[in-house]
Formats: sequence, C-alpha cells, structure tokens
Amino acid sequence: MKRVLPVVALSALGLITVWRYEPSADTSSAATTVTEPASTPSASSGSSGTSTVVAGSTVATEKGDVQVEVTFEGDTIASVRMLTQPNHPQTTAAVPKLIQETLEAQSADIDNVSGATITSDGYRESLQAAIDAKPETSTASPSTSASSEAASETVAGSTVATEKGDVQVEVTFEGDTIASVRMLTQPNHPQTTAAVPKLIQETLEAQSADIDNVSGATITSDGYKESLQAAIDAKGA
Repeated sequence: MKRVLPVVALSALGLITVWRYEPSADTSSAATTVTEPASTPSASSGSSGTSTVVAGSTVATEKGDVQVEVTFEGDTIASVRMLTQPNHPQTTAAVPKLIQETLEAQSADIDNVSGATITSDGYRESLQAAIDAKPETSTASPSTSASSEAASETVAGSTVATEKGDVQVEVTFEGDTIASVRMLTQPNHPQTTAAVPKLIQETLEAQSADIDNVSGATITSDGYKESLQAAIDAKGA
C-alpha cells in the first residue's frame, strides 16, 4: 500500500518552483529528438561508455501527457528529467519530489505526491517503462566487477552552519561521476524543503557545485554548495 506524502510546503511554495521547472525550450527540443519513447535507448558519449539515456512512454492523463527521460550510469539511475508534463501548479511542485524519491529508491516504487496523484501515477508509469527499456548490462568478469564496485565511493561534506540551521550533504560517486546526493542535515524550513530537490537535481546535471541558488532559499543554497564542494574535494582522500 503506497503512502501519501503530504507536501503542503511544496504546494505553498509552488510559485518558487514554477519558473524553475516550467517546460523550457530546451525541454521541448529534447522531447522532439526522442522519436520512439521507451524502445530506443541511446548510449551517451561519456568516456566510460556505461551511460544510457532512455525515454519512458508518453502517458496520457486527465491533466495532460507525462513523459520522463532517465539517465543510467551502469545500473544506477543517475538523473531523471521531464520531457512532457501537465502545465499545472500541482505538477510543477510535485516533479522535484518525484525525481528525488526516484533517485533515493532507484526504482519506480515511490509514493504519490499529495495533491498531484494523477501526475504521480503517470510519472511512475513512464518511469517504469524507461527502466524496463534499459538494455541489460553486459556480464563483466570477476576482476572487472570488483573494479567497478571499488569505484563507488560515498563522501560526507562538511557541516556548514547557517542562519537557518546546519547544512550537510553526502555524495555518492561512481568513478568520477556524482551518482547521487542526499541531505544529512538541513534547516527545518519550508523554503529549504522546497529547494533541496532542485539543488540536488542541478548538481546531478552540472556534476559540480557550480550551480545556481534557489530563489527564496539563498542561505540554504550557499550552505549546500559549500558542503557539496567539500565532499567533492575530499573524494579519494
């Protein structure tokens, strides 16, 4: 039975995230390049050769079409972005939460976002289609497998004291790639709750701490970037 997670804070701050997540020209361009969603994954140009980008199926909902695109690093879901989504405030507020839940769960087995059940269901269906369409990872020799496992490293950044409260992040690297980021400590403020998913998504896309502050959460954003940079600097130490 799925839990329903209330996101009053996210809904209340819909105006903050609307302009950040509203479909852009870049998103539209990306959507048009995927001619056969969920059936034609393409490898990225990464040096490791293990990055795969897969578009999920386009799911028609009462609110509008939903389609996601997933980037895999090996078998890890490294990032998710929306190719198509309903133009509704509830959707705009829900998308960062759905993406963050996906990165943490590494599957489509995630909760609906309260107030955006229809979009959540469509998101999960498109996400599962992308996961199902991902090519099987080739079987590696024992030595190669051991080497790949050794390349995974989790590093905690420094704890940064801010006016709003302490901020600390933990970064998981797959080789030199930032595979995931999670908050170990964060201020208990609605602005922070709304900003964290966006900061994490920006980090996964930029693969660095050179990211923009989230409007309305400048203090938390600065603390996040400082802790993130400390984790990046400490990698391999």
